[in-house]
Amino acid sequence: MNTYKTQGVCSQEIQFEIDGDTVKSVKFIGGCAGNTQGVARLVAGMKIDEAIKRLDGIKCGFKPTSCPDQLAKALKQYVEAQT
Repeated sequence: MNTYKTQGVCSQEIQFEIDGDTVKSVKFIGGCAGNTQGVARLVAGMKIDEAIKRLDGIKCGFKPTSCPDQLAKALKQYVEAQT
């Protein structure tokens, strides 16, 4: 299980599992439960690069980031650590 401490959003942490180049599971700690559960289920089974492409840069209201954007950052960090 990988853990990412979020910044600038309501959720405090993202826990995620990767299987090869695929997102196996995601769990947000805190945040808007319905939205974060929806995002987690949508990316389960998705290739990491595709998830990053779809989520990167999404903003929440006037905030410069969002929970989906933070997940993209977590996945980018994971990929960089693997290379």
